Amino acid sequence: MQISKHVLSLKDRPAAFESPAGSIMRLGRDQLPILKGLSIRRLVLTAHAIREPHWHANANELGYCVRGQVLVTVVGNHGSRDVFLIGIGEMFFVPSGTVHAIENTGETEAEFILAFSNEDPEDFSLSGAFDVMSDAVLLSTFEWQPQKPPSFGRLNANTEIFDLQAQPAVEKQALHPNRLKFRVEESAPHVSSPAGSARTAQAPAWSVLDGLSMFSVRISEIGLREPHWHPETAEMGYVLEGTGQMTVLDPDGSADTYSIHPGDAYFVPPAYPHHIENTGSGTLHILIFFSRSAPQDIGYRAAAAGYSRNVIASQLGLSEQALLPLPVDIDDPLIVARL
Repeated sequence: MQISKHVLSLKDRPAAFESPAGSIMRLGRDQLPILKGLSIRRLVLTAHAIREPHWHANANELGYCVRGQVLVTVVGNHGSRDVFLIGIGEMFFVPSGTVHAIENTGETEAEFILAFSNEDPEDFSLSGAFDVMSDAVLLSTFEWQPQKPPSFGRLNANTEIFDLQAQPAVEKQALHPNRLKFRVEESAPHVSSPAGSARTAQAPAWSVLDGLSMFSVRISEIGLREPHWHPETAEMGYVLEGTGQMTVLDPDGSADTYSIHPGDAYFVPPAYPHHIENTGSGTLHILIFFSRSAPQDIGYRAAAAGYSRNVIASQLGLSEQALLPLPVDIDDPLIVARL
């Protein structure tokens, strides 16, 4: 049962695709109608399985590795090629329309959380692209001479994930840094205090990003993400660890308060005020994706500090003398201690 229009479990959803080689869970506009400009998927690959070469016609993709190690290969404009390894806590970015595949190079399952810059991503597969072309067209394209009747092994089926015939080969260049890869969990935290921390994958630090970014936010048992909003920026979070509570203010003045748990995904439209609070006994860890490469942020503290005490007191129905001191921050704290 859905408890809010803003949140739904991704991990517990029926798989949109499933085979012995892996599975894909999806949350798009059909599952969560409030979505706009963002969607999210969970990808699981068994050992030596591959997410087949494919592309997204209307969406960029930003992936985070939860567990395992994979080889990502991206083929772009005029055959340009990027190949790199991705491990736990690392991310990759794939521009819209570029072909990419994800191969599990390890002996255990690999798991990824994938965000897209469209609420309803359009997928094309390389196998599907081959299937619709005639033998004559393919023979001409690859300059093959038909010495005998050609056999292209047409699948005519959904083959999003399958087992490789041999263990993936990792070429030397995959071991080097790559512009499409970012080690977010090894980066210095954007903010850090006893209340929590935030590591960011955003422009300009990761300059290749376009229309997507991500904050890896950890809120301690004593912390909460201060009430805030993001101008012109939608937010979609995935709970990796812990439990929490969120409140979102809707334009009609109603407030939507709900709990979040591991595997849940939530969505907040641009500029909707909201907050996140840790209500559990351990760390609350959330992957927070944004619909811009450099998200904007306005917190309640910054908003209040921008006006005179007279304005704030009058708005809250208090005398200026009764209004407690308002903090003035040099840097936005983002995460504050819960009283």
